[in-house]
Amino acid sequence: MLTSNNINISSRAPLTSPKAIKSELPLSLDAIAKVVSARQEICDILDGKSKKFMMIVGPCSIHNRDSALKYARKLSELNKKVSDKILIVMRVYFEKPRTTIGWKGMIYDPDINGSYNIEQGIFLARKLLLQIVDLGLPVGTEMLDLIIPQYVSDAVSWAAIGARTTESQTHRQLASGLSMPVGFKNATDGNVQVAIDAIRTANSEHSFIGVTEEGQIGVFRTAGNPYGHIVLRGGNQPNYAAEHIAFLKVVLDRAKIKCGIVVDCSHANSDKKYEQQGTALEDVMQQIRNGEDRIAGVMLESNLKPGSQKIVIGETPDPEVSITDACIGWEETEELILSAYESLK
Repeated sequence: MLTSNNINISSRAPLTSPKAIKSELPLSLDAIAKVVSARQEICDILDGKSKKFMMIVGPCSIHNRDSALKYARKLSELNKKVSDKILIVMRVYFEKPRTTIGWKGMIYDPDINGSYNIEQGIFLARKLLLQIVDLGLPVGTEMLDLIIPQYVSDAVSWAAIGARTTESQTHRQLASGLSMPVGFKNATDGNVQVAIDAIRTANSEHSFIGVTEEGQIGVFRTAGNPYGHIVLRGGNQPNYAAEHIAFLKVVLDRAKIKCGIVVDCSHANSDKKYEQQGTALEDVMQQIRNGEDRIAGVMLESNLKPGSQKIVIGETPDPEVSITDACIGWEETEELILSAYESLK
């Protein structure tokens, strides 16, 4: 039979609605209070109302739930030592944008074998988020797929729009309706104007098509997100030094954007060498010691063990080593956070 539709679709399957998943894994009243409180604290840091420093720390991507919980427990204990000066947000990334092809994250392929059991991935991701929030840690994650936020965003305190999607109109619209502060990364070539345009767009009202909690197609109208802010991740060269911050402050002021700046110490700001994240962090802390008050926080890619590993078909990856970007190990993570704490004292 001649058809012009779904020519390249090899299969389709229904997906359980966000409402059904949330009913099976509900956010408790205590957890809701923790999420709301953390969001407000992040807003206060970005506004300059709070003198705390935000550190978004965690694996490049989550590929093993047990090791992620082990990491979260360690981070929770460390948080108790520094919470008077630092707000620690655990980086819990389930979706990975790919330049070409590759493993796209735990939500898409939780078994890391190409089976793409997405429903299981969503279930496991939400369950892990609830467990981390129960430990008292705010969660930060990247919003990549436009439907996934309906399944997980109620447990998220900080969200990121990645360098590859900051220019996307649909992601800017999504950010305008999200309930938490959203960090837009500068473009992969270092262009900051793309992120500034995104912040201004997300601050505005929008109408767009999406999926409701019941799983139906719906029209969403947003009020605009006042807490869009820029995340510097470097480009053709690092962009965290004092001269870069000074330039960015001028550009932000001209655009009438008042939110603080977050510096990603990984990616191009470490020349993609995980060992250099500490160098970037120390430079940022020195700027703060010199009186810089516009830097609100930093990001660190960190795991239980340092480095990274490649996925090998038929072999189970080490649960404590990143299977995407290389990360610093736990010992260095603890050392860097405690060093930043001493700087702030």
